[in-house]
Amino acid sequence: MFTVGEFSKIAQVAKRLLRYYDQMRLFSPENVDDWTGYRSYSTHQLPQLNCILALKELGLSLEQIRLML
Repeated sequence: MFTVGEFSKIAQVAKRLLRYYDQMRLFSPENVDDWTGYRSYSTHQLPQLNCILALKELGLSLEQIRLML
């Protein structure tokens, strides 16, 4: 499991983007600690994030992407 900072470096995206996608219910962390609220991501989530980023690059809106997923 990776913290939001570690995962953002692996995925080469901003931490803020991951938090925003979570807020939009587009891409959620695998685990959120109930006590601290820290988000944890795993490597098996990378393909889903890459798919979201590719669809965004093709011009789809976040709402369209959310409905597709």
